[in-house]
Amino acid sequence: MPAKYPFDGFPRATVKFYRDLAKNNNRTWFNTNKDVYKESVLAPAQEFVLAMGERLKKLSPNIMADPRTNGAGSIFRIYRDTRFSKDKSPYKTYLGILWWEADRKKMSSPGFYFHLEPTELFIAMGSHEFSKENLAAYRDAVVHPKKGAALVRAVNGIVKKGYVMGGAHYKRTPRGYDPDHRNAEYLLYNGLWARESGKVPKELYSRELLDYCFKRFKDMAPLYRWLVEVMR
Repeated sequence: MPAKYPFDGFPRATVKFYRDLAKNNNRTWFNTNKDVYKESVLAPAQEFVLAMGERLKKLSPNIMADPRTNGAGSIFRIYRDTRFSKDKSPYKTYLGILWWEADRKKMSSPGFYFHLEPTELFIAMGSHEFSKENLAAYRDAVVHPKKGAALVRAVNGIVKKGYVMGGAHYKRTPRGYDPDHRNAEYLLYNGLWARESGKVPKELYSRELLDYCFKRFKDMAPLYRWLVEVMR
C-alpha cells in the first residue's frame, strides 16, 4: 500500500545549504541561492511535515501538521528577528519544524519539534516556555496528588530512556506553593521539555527518518499527553 504522503528523506543538498549559509550569512548570497533553498529545504520539509504529522496522529489525534512556509505553519521562517539582538545576521542557519495541537495557539501549545543544523539533529517535545495562564495551570498540576504523580512517572520514564529534560528557570519556589512539597523541584520550571541531540544520522537522507523521529517522539509521548491535559 503506497504511503499517503510522499517523503523519501532530505537531500544532501539540505545540509550543504545550511553549511554554506553559515559561511555566507548575508542577503546577497541568500538571494543568489534562494532557488536552492526552495528546492532542497522547503520542498522536502513540506513533505516531511505532512508525512510525520500523519504518524504523530497515532500519539495525538488532534496534532497539527501545517506545510505552509510563511511562519504560520509548521516550518519556521528562515529570517531572523534582529531588532533586539547584537547579532545582525539576517538568516537562521538551521531548519526548525513544529507539530502542535490543532485547537491551541501554535506557540503556547505543547509540541513535537525537529531541529536540523549542518552538524547536528535534535528531536524535542514539550513547551519551551509556558504562557502566563499555562504556567499557573502547570504549577497547580505539579502539586495535585494524581496529576503530580503522573508527571513524575512520565519524566522518570523519559529520563530512563536517555533523554535530557529541561525548562528549569527559577531559583525559588513561587509564592503560594510549599517549598517542601515532594514535587517542589518542578515548580522551578517555566517550561518543560525533553530532547535528544546528536550528529546528523544517515536516516536523514531516506524515508527511514520518519521511523527514526517517531520512535523518539513515542518515547516522549507520555509527558506530551500530560502537558496537553493540564494546559489550556
